[in-house]
Amino acid sequence: MKILLHICCAPCTIYPLETLRKETDRIEGIFFNPNIHPYLEYKKRLETLREYAIREGLAVEEAEDYPMEDFLRKTSFMGKDRCSYCYEVRLRRTAAQARKGHFDAFTTTLLYSRYQKHDLIRQTGEAIAREMKIPFYYKDFREGWEEGNRRSREAGMYRQKYCGCVFSEKERFYKGK
Repeated sequence: MKILLHICCAPCTIYPLETLRKETDRIEGIFFNPNIHPYLEYKKRLETLREYAIREGLAVEEAEDYPMEDFLRKTSFMGKDRCSYCYEVRLRRTAAQARKGHFDAFTTTLLYSRYQKHDLIRQTGEAIAREMKIPFYYKDFREGWEEGNRRSREAGMYRQKYCGCVFSEKERFYKGK
């Protein structure tokens, strides 16, 4: 089975990649994350992924566009519901690339994080799969959370301190008065 793996960052790729490689050796990645702000944060995450992908022999397609403005326009008034759009836009792009590249399925490293809305990711992936007629490969990678974190630290990887969007950055750091 040939799987296209949406990748949010290198540290979150460690455990899912290892797990998927036990099931198939035909895995490629895609980095499409218009949610990541500011741009320098986006570049840090991408560069860390590039280095990791070379070490692991993982082919990763990098999105040619960075539609940050679309992301902000569509999420600025959504509050906590912004995650639904964030998941949808990234998984939709991944599914489209998977169809175009004749993959058997698509999945995402978002299923690894304890901080993501796991059920919403699964529902979104499955809905897009039905619509676009390409299977969403569901796997709960959270069981490897501690291991993946330990290994990313040992490797000296850049580790972000918030999900990615400017809203999550504020939630992480702004404590108010």
